[in-house]
Amino acid sequence: MNPAFGKCYLVGAGPGDLGLVTLRAKECLEKADVIVYDYLSNPQMLRWARPEVEAIYAGKKAKDHSIPQGGINQLLIEKAKQGKEVVRLKGGDPFVFGRGGEEAQELREAGIEFEIVPGITSVLAGPAYAGIPVTHRDHNAEFTIFTGHEDPTKGETSIDWKSMAQRPGTKVFLMGVERIGAIADALMEQGADRETPVAMIRWATTARQQTLLGTLGDIAKKVKAAHFQAPAITVVGPVAQLREQLQWFETRPLFGKRIVVTRTRKQAGELSRQLEELGADAYELPTIRIEDPLQMEDFGYLVKDTHTYDWLIFTSPNGVDRFFDLFFKIYHDARSLGGVRIAAMGPGTANAIRKYRFAVDLLPVEYVAEGLLEAFKNEGVENLKMLWVKAEETREVLFEGLSEQGAIIDRAIAYRTVPETQDVSGGMARFREEGADLITFTSSSTVEAFLALKLPLPESLQIASIGPITSKTLRQNGLYVDIEAREHTMPGLVRAIREHYQPEVEEA
Repeated sequence: MNPAFGKCYLVGAGPGDLGLVTLRAKECLEKADVIVYDYLSNPQMLRWARPEVEAIYAGKKAKDHSIPQGGINQLLIEKAKQGKEVVRLKGGDPFVFGRGGEEAQELREAGIEFEIVPGITSVLAGPAYAGIPVTHRDHNAEFTIFTGHEDPTKGETSIDWKSMAQRPGTKVFLMGVERIGAIADALMEQGADRETPVAMIRWATTARQQTLLGTLGDIAKKVKAAHFQAPAITVVGPVAQLREQLQWFETRPLFGKRIVVTRTRKQAGELSRQLEELGADAYELPTIRIEDPLQMEDFGYLVKDTHTYDWLIFTSPNGVDRFFDLFFKIYHDARSLGGVRIAAMGPGTANAIRKYRFAVDLLPVEYVAEGLLEAFKNEGVENLKMLWVKAEETREVLFEGLSEQGAIIDRAIAYRTVPETQDVSGGMARFREEGADLITFTSSSTVEAFLALKLPLPESLQIASIGPITSKTLRQNGLYVDIEAREHTMPGLVRAIREHYQPEVEEA
């Protein structure tokens, strides 16, 4: 191996659910210079990558290859020869019908060092998420995996259909939606019972999952009637009937709801994950990103002098992170903060402060600027020096209100929000193509940046807001707010969305 070359990681992306991605896969993505990802890889995995990563889509669908396999092989070799750390991200497991073996051979011949990172295959995860165990003591003691790409009607085939039909146990095949009729006929012609249960699982382990039940004798007709399309896996055998007892994934309260998350790329994951745990198909369309303030030096001086203030006020987690990142570059001892008391706008901001092992002295009942002003009235702030850590553009309610109460307040501009122009996660493209059931907004800046994108809004699209200030901005722009969180936090927003779609039935 040439030491000047980089290394290529053939990484299994798992079946789709981010929770099923291995820790090793995440580590590889975090350090990659180049990521070559395919159609079945969850694009949200790209948020784990460094901002400067080169992400290349090499998806392959039936009869539609963005880059032919030979081109992918050469791309991996070319990037690695440039000394880069390359991740080839493949849906499921790279060695289970993923052509990972072929890519590894090409890399070895080119003198490129490589590592195989196995992934959870949809062969196992898909049936499990549909409530189907591939083995069960009462039904079978073995299962067989094969590819549905093989056409049983062609002259030559590598599959022994007679042996397959007569072999006991569960049969699982991938990528066979277009050929389901021919595959079912081949099995029945070789002796398989036409009443054998069949389950087909589309977009397994994601909130787009669909499960279609039938038998070998009627599954092809059901596929056509339901317009059932790839990607899907198929389970053949008595275990398919157990879905009626064991299904769990498709019964969650937000299952199948397409919900757009507009927070920054770095922050979107928190909200997405909470929604996904309730079954939502949450996809990210970051509308803003956080950048340094234009006057970074001024911010630095105020951070340096924090110990001279009586109160330190934070109104967002972003402000907290920006402040302490700079504070610990200036000082190496947390005690340098002095005796300043700390106020937080809401629980999210308070939790961000506690992450740095500082206590919060003041948290308002209502998590808006007006609520914080009311809390300070009870404290008494006349002639006290205050440092407000804030974004570049925010409402001046807090500054004006504290000044009226007699406080001496300085504003430390910690960051600015700017429109996100890149579609790294593919959220913009998906919104244009598919729309959504609901879009969430967690600040006025996300609203304004989203509207600046001028994306077409589906007529049925509903809107969820984290609180009254964000709702006001939505209404000022002519939009109707369908859901507003009573508690202006991420959990509060998630709770409001759940209640909207699944209101609690009052007991008689």
